[in-house]
Formats: sequence, structure tokens, C-alpha cells
Amino acid sequence: MGSSNGATLENSGTAAAMLRDRIYPVLAGLYLAQGIPTYLLLVALPPMMRQGGASRTAIGLFSLLMLPLVLKFAVAPLVDRFALLPSLGHRRSWIFLTQPLVSAGIASMAFVEPHQTGQLFAVALFITILSSLQDIATDGYAVRRLTAETRSFGNAIQAGAVALGVIIGGTTALVLYGAIGWTATMLAIAALSLLPLVAAFWMEETEPATQQETGPRARIGLLQFFRRPNAWLILAFALSYRASEGLVRGMEGTYLVDIKVPTEWIGYISGGAAATAGLLGAALAALIIRKAGLSTTLILLGGLRSLCFLAFALNAFGIWPGIAVALSASAFQTFIRYMELVAIYSFFMASASDSQPGTDFTLLSCAELVIYLIGASIAGYVADKLGFQALFAIATLISILGVGLSVSILRKMKSDKKAAPAAG
Repeated sequence: MGSSNGATLENSGTAAAMLRDRIYPVLAGLYLAQGIPTYLLLVALPPMMRQGGASRTAIGLFSLLMLPLVLKFAVAPLVDRFALLPSLGHRRSWIFLTQPLVSAGIASMAFVEPHQTGQLFAVALFITILSSLQDIATDGYAVRRLTAETRSFGNAIQAGAVALGVIIGGTTALVLYGAIGWTATMLAIAALSLLPLVAAFWMEETEPATQQETGPRARIGLLQFFRRPNAWLILAFALSYRASEGLVRGMEGTYLVDIKVPTEWIGYISGGAAATAGLLGAALAALIIRKAGLSTTLILLGGLRSLCFLAFALNAFGIWPGIAVALSASAFQTFIRYMELVAIYSFFMASASDSQPGTDFTLLSCAELVIYLIGASIAGYVADKLGFQALFAIATLISILGVGLSVSILRKMKSDKKAAPAAG
């Protein structure tokens, strides 16, 4: 009998290990599937449209495509609550139905000329809305399937898939456009965006025993997030931790051009940094989280980001001059940014509830994106009125204050967590 029980436990452990290991390639495929179309529209499409004869005004309006990414929290409860085709599985059904439509949307762009901005915008908006729904389903699935043990590496996979999405949807699309033209490029990217859908076949939709709901079905909605302990502290962290980044990222490329960095150098640096940072940086962040803990990692990365911004400020003031300094700061900032994504997404997932994982994670990620976009949108105005020196100095100060506030928030949450059992 003891031997039989031992064999059963061993088989159970093996099955658990197989499911744990399967989650990594599944998440890689799912996040790559949404990364390819996103960066096709945000990175590759504007220069292709410009070369095709579109006006700068029309191209600028394509920034409105960010709106579905910012507002997706409003529909996240619907994705958490309903399955489109229950027989396929709750979140898998959303992915199976949205991804082919996204790929079809990209393919349809092949039959619209780059200068036909009205038609392109309509198709691009259709793609962005579907990708946002898919993103909610994927994030909800990741929150449910990742455990405290696997979360850091799972988020490293997510950040790496984002970087690969930049390379395929952005860099590869631009290279193909120069070699084979608009129509063939759109059809090729449409085919590439469909390939990661294979990962959906491997999704495990049966919830772990520790996460299965007991009793009446939990209510799902945005208000449910704010009824949880420390909800406002968690939201404050999402709004403050990277509040400074939009100010620098919004004007980084412009600053490099203004100090006479050749545009091809900027392309090589940004593409190379994204490739190495997305893969190496994400893996390094996962390792640091496991060794030092999530809170320590967040504080460390916030401090390193502040030093990057300070390097930009010193370069702009002429205290630490030279193109090499600016390019090094740019490359290292990209490296830190991907490491921060791993840490922040780990924090957001740990803060999401089991009953509405997609809703909670989406709300937090949208809050972070909104504050980034506000910074990016006013960066040019600040640079015009006060100069790059003031812009980077302000960003450095906000970054330091954000890290300080984050330390306070993390300590308060840790203190409340320790006090909770005693209070009960």
C-alpha cells in the first residue's frame, strides 16, 4: 500500500512538473501572437506610410490606436466573466477567435495603399481592439497558471516575447518592406502572426486545485478590485513607479538626433538593445527576483533607471558630454526597462485576485500605461519651453521620488500583511 501511495505521489509530482514546464512555451507563443501586430502598427507602419506618401498629420493621428490599449480595463470584466465558446475553454476561446481575425486584418492591409490613411486606420483600429481583448484573456490565463515559484520566469518569458514581437512586427516588417514591397510584407506578417496560435492548443484551462472557486460564483467587476485590502496602495504603485519614463522615452530619439547621432545608429542601438535586453535582461531580472525578492528588485531597478536619466541630464548640461555617453544611457535604459517589465508584471500578477485575474491585471497595466502616455505627450512641450536639460533633470527627480514612494508603499503592504492574521 505504501509503495502504491509513493508511486501515486511520484506520478502526481511528475504531472505537476509537466504542466509547470508547459506554461512557459505556451506563454511565449501567446504573448508573441499579440506582440507582432502591436509593433507592426506602432513601430513599422508610420515610416512605411510616410514613404508611401501619407502626410505627417495623418500619421500623427495613428497615435489614437493606443486608446483601446488604455481603455481595455473597461471590458476586462466581460472577458473574465464570459467564454465565447465554452467548449473550447474560457480564455482559450477568446484567443482562438480573436487571433485569426487579427491575422486576417493584417492581410487585408495588403490591399490598401499606404497613403490611404482612412482605410488603414479603420483596419488598424479593428486589429487593436481584437488584440486588446486577446491581451486580457492571455493575462488572465497567465495570472491563473503561474505560481509564486514560476511567476518571475513566466514574466521573463513575457518580456522576451514582447522583445521578439518588436523584432518581427517592427524591424522585420521594415526590412521586408524595403525588399519586397508593401503587399508582400503585409501578407508575410499576417502569416507570421498566425503561427503562434499553435500555443493555444496547449493551454491548460483546468484551474489548479488551490484556485478553484468554492461556494457561490464570485462577483466580477472593476469595483471588486477597489474593495480588496490595499487596493489603493497597489494602484498608487502602478501610477508612480514609472511615472518619469514617458518624459524621457518621449524625447529620447529626438534628443539623439539633435546631438547629431546618425539615424541609422539610433536604429541599430534601439533594435540591438531590444533584442538583447528583452532576452538577457528579462532572464537576469527573473534570477534577481528569485535571489533577492521582488521588493528589493523593484527598488534596485528603479535606482538604476534614475541613474540613466541622470546620465541624460548631465549629458544635456554638458557636464558629461559626448555621443557615446548618450548612446550608452539609451541602451542601458532599454535594458533596465525590460527588466522592470518582469518585476512590475510579477507584482501586478501577485496583486491580482483569483476570481478576476484578467480584470485586476489589466486595470493595473492600463494605469501604468496612462501615466506613461501623459509623460510622453507633454515631453515635447517641456523640451521646447525649458530645454532638454530641464526635461531630463525633472525626469530624474520624479524617478527618484517615485522609487521613494514605492519603497513606502511596499513597506506598508508588507506591514499590513503581517498584521492581518493578528487582526483576524
